[in-house]
Amino acid sequence: MNSEPVGHKQGTIAPAKTIVNRDASQTRLIAAVSVPDGPLITAVIEHAQRLSEPYLFNHAMRSWLFAEAVGRIRGFDYDREVVAIGTILHDIGITASVSGPNRFEVNGAEAALSFIKGKGLSDRRARLIWDLVALNSTPSLALHKEPEVAVGTMGIGLDYGGFGVEALPTADVERILGAFPRMRMKLQFADACCRLVTAKPETSYDNFLRDFGERFVPGYKTVSTVDLLMNAPFDE
Repeated sequence: MNSEPVGHKQGTIAPAKTIVNRDASQTRLIAAVSVPDGPLITAVIEHAQRLSEPYLFNHAMRSWLFAEAVGRIRGFDYDREVVAIGTILHDIGITASVSGPNRFEVNGAEAALSFIKGKGLSDRRARLIWDLVALNSTPSLALHKEPEVAVGTMGIGLDYGGFGVEALPTADVERILGAFPRMRMKLQFADACCRLVTAKPETSYDNFLRDFGERFVPGYKTVSTVDLLMNAPFDE
């Protein structure tokens, strides 16, 4: 991981409501972005790096840094540690080490919850992390949730599709990309999604994996929600 020396300056956030951030006094600079620091965040970064292929780990780190940058610019008041944990772990459901019967975001959310269990987080903060991991790929819902879920989703969406990148100074974006290169993420992420679609197509019908299946996976056939309605076992 590329990082700059530890710093002790936090950006000013518009006071919308009071949120007490665990380890808020500890910060460091990564790619010139001031981020919260502490043993738990360090453990989360190491955990994500162990589970993820390098391109996916870099995506998670960029997403976190973009989330912090966007949150500051837009004046959100949010729990920075929750955003760090949820954003860094948001794609572990794609990795080979995390599996389960559900769509990958839910499998990842359950795995994230398991990892942070017993590490001093309240039930509310743990639930926010679960929501951020589970909902980040559904911005039509996530952006209307708590600030932590919304800010994390904004950072992830910015790195995924460039959504909102025009709000950030070009130099800031270039520093983040330089610290955590994309490593052909477009192709590697698409390949990972296609593997999930091929292995468990039933988990792809109601989410963005469906788009990858329809475009790239031969023989992929979705279940239509219209068919579900029309084939419901009721006489009318």
